[in-house]
Amino acid sequence: MTSRMKLELIAGTAFAMALSSLLTGQGKSASDIYLDKCAVCHGEDGAGKTAKGKKLKVKDVREQVTKMTVEQMVEEVTKGKEPDMDAFGKDYTPEQIRQMVAYYRDLAKKK
Repeated sequence: MTSRMKLELIAGTAFAMALSSLLTGQGKSASDIYLDKCAVCHGEDGAGKTAKGKKLKVKDVREQVTKMTVEQMVEEVTKGKEPDMDAFGKDYTPEQIRQMVAYYRDLAKKK
């Protein structure tokens, strides 16, 4: 194997690893994404009783699911809610966002 071939192999491997790390979020479950991205404000149980959730006056999941449709929640997760909630439309697929919303709405059933 020539030096050039070794460099190309190393570069190709580095590119594959970088691409893999970018796509890691694509293989996560809805609960993993929720716990990673949402629970800091909404809480693991959806009650919004975290320090950050209290500061931002995050409402309990039981209130939200009665006031918002699935479509409204999907739009809010996709586009974010100014000034405090990030938009996740560029980070996750529409299907992943729907699954995250379904997971959040299911938390209300567990209360």
